[in-house]
Amino acid sequence: MATFTKDKLSGSTNGKQIAVAATAIGSGTTIHTAVSGTSSWDEVWLFASNISTSTVALTLGWGETGDSGLTKIDLPPNQGKILVVAGEIIQNSLVIKAAAGTANVVNISGFVNRIS
Repeated sequence: MATFTKDKLSGSTNGKQIAVAATAIGSGTTIHTAVSGTSSWDEVWLFASNISTSTVALTLGWGETGDSGLTKIDLPPNQGKILVVAGEIIQNSLVIKAAAGTANVVNISGFVNRIS
């Protein structure tokens, strides 16, 4: 039977929100590094908030920075937390990165359920 353990995002300090400083996905801000190997999975839940007064584009790199691994979302200003990843899975030490159209105005929070 599978075991689920809730944990913070590895890019977070003490469970705090992660400010997206990067403006290009190639040098993206690390949000989470998945569990190593292929026998376990991380189920990822991410929320984003845009604290600026303008719409900001958020790009998430899901284990890669090529087009097939990217998700792009326009975040409206001052809307609170918006669910941007709802329980997607990742493993094998792949890294989730983020970049925003404007540095340090998008914050990412969330958690992972480690499934082993």
